[in-house]
Amino acid sequence: MKPELLLKRLREFLPPESILSEREDLNPYESDGLTAFKQLPLLVVLPETEAQVQQVLRLCHAEAVPVVARGAGTGLSGGALPLTNGILLSLAKFSRIEHIDPLARTARVQPGVRNLAISEAAAKHGLYYAPDPSSQIICSIGGNVAENSGGVHCLKYGLTVNNILALRVITIEGEMLEIGSTALDSAGYDLLALMTGSEGMLGVITEVTVKLLPKPERAQVLMAGFDSVEKAGAAVAKIISAGIIPAGLEMMDKLAIRAAEDFVHAGYPLDVEAILLCELDGVNEEVSEEIKRVHTLLQEAGATTLRTAQDDAERLKFWAGRKAAFPAVGRLAPDYYCMDGTIPRKRLPEVLKRIHEYSVHYGLPVANVFHAGDGNLHPLILYDANKSGELVRAEAFGAKILELCVEVGGTITGEHGVGVEKIDQMCVQFMSHELNLFHALKKAWDEQTLLNPGKAVPTLHRCAEYGAMHVHQGKTKFPDVPRF
Repeated sequence: MKPELLLKRLREFLPPESILSEREDLNPYESDGLTAFKQLPLLVVLPETEAQVQQVLRLCHAEAVPVVARGAGTGLSGGALPLTNGILLSLAKFSRIEHIDPLARTARVQPGVRNLAISEAAAKHGLYYAPDPSSQIICSIGGNVAENSGGVHCLKYGLTVNNILALRVITIEGEMLEIGSTALDSAGYDLLALMTGSEGMLGVITEVTVKLLPKPERAQVLMAGFDSVEKAGAAVAKIISAGIIPAGLEMMDKLAIRAAEDFVHAGYPLDVEAILLCELDGVNEEVSEEIKRVHTLLQEAGATTLRTAQDDAERLKFWAGRKAAFPAVGRLAPDYYCMDGTIPRKRLPEVLKRIHEYSVHYGLPVANVFHAGDGNLHPLILYDANKSGELVRAEAFGAKILELCVEVGGTITGEHGVGVEKIDQMCVQFMSHELNLFHALKKAWDEQTLLNPGKAVPTLHRCAEYGAMHVHQGKTKFPDVPRF
C-alpha cells in the first residue's frame, strides 16, 4: 500500500495528533535503547483506545503492512526497531492504572504504565510489584511482558512471567483475546507463558493483571568486597548451596564499582576487585538468622570487606549504586554494548575468566554487572563508535560471550530478549527442528508474519549462512541492520 493512501486510511479513525509522518517527528522512534541499530519507521501511530488499536491492526492485516509495537523504548536488544515499510504502534498513551485490589493483591494496568508506578500506587496498601529492572523508573509494564524482564529481586520472586496473572491481547486480525485469569489455574494450554517474552510477535498487549506482594517486615543488605571476581563468583554458589535464597544477590566488578561510586556515591569500597550485594527479607527473626549465616559464608569465601546496612536509607543507597550501574558506566566511554546472557551459577568463575581473556583479545574494556544469584550476566563492552572497527569488534566480543553462555549450559538471554541483536546466536542455541517449531507457532498467530517480522527467530537460511561463517572463516558475520 502506498504511504499516502495508508496515511489517508489511518486518518479516517485516528485524530491528526495520533499520527506522525514527518521525519523530525519520526526521529525519536528510530531505535530502542540499543542505539547501534537505527532506522526510521514509515509512520508512527499513537492510539488511545483498544478500539483504535483494533482498527489499526485490521487495516494492516488487510493491506499486508508490517507492525512493530513499542512501549517506552528502553529495550536493549533492538526488539522495537521499526520497519522502513511498516507502522510503529506506540502504546505510550495507554498509561492508566485501572484498578488495584488490595484483598486479592492484584493490579490491572495498561501496558504504558511505568514499572515503578505500580509499586508507588500499591504502597498505600502495604503492597508492591516484585520485578524491578534497573530501568524501572521509566520502562513500561507492556515492554516488561514482551521481554519477560527481571531485576535485582528476580532470584527470590521470579521474572515477569511469574508475577502476572492475565493479559488482554489484540491479534493482527484485530481480535481481542483474554489470556489467563485471577484464578489459581486456567484450562487449556498456558498461553500466558507463551505470550510473555514473545517480543511483540504474537499480539499487541493492551492490559496486564499483575500480582502484588506484601512488603516484607524487614529487608537488610550485606555488601561484601573480594580481591578477585572468581572469589566473588564462588561466594554466590556458596550462599545458594547453603539453602539460602536471598531477595537479591548482585555482583559488580572493579570497573563497574568505580563508575557507580563516582556517579552515585553509594559507599562502595574502591580497593576491591568485586562486590556482592546480598539482600535478605522476611520476618524479623528470619532475617536476623540469615544475616548471621550469610556473614559467616562470605567470610569463609574470602571477603576482604563486609558491611551490613544499618537502616533502610543505607540499604537503598547500596542498591542505588547497582541500579545506576548502566548510566554510570556510560560515563567511561562514548559508547557501550550491553550484553545479556545466563549461565549455571557454578560456572560463574570460569565464565568471568573467559570474558577477561576476550577483553584482552578484542582490545576493549568490559565492566561486569550481574544478577549473580540466577546467573544472569550483563557485561558492558566499552567502545567508541567514531573509531573505525570498534563497533564491529564490540559486536564480535558480545557474540563470543553469548556463545560462551550456551557452551557452558546457559542461554543467550536472561531478560533483554533476542530482538535483532542476538538473532544469529539463536542459531547456536537451537536446532533446526526447534526453530521450525518457533516459526509454526508464529504462523499460527500471525500467518502473514506482519507483527515485528525479522526479530527473535532466525530463518534456517540465515542460520546456515551464520554457521558457514564460523566453520569456513572462523569469524562471525555482522551484516548491516536488515531493512525490511
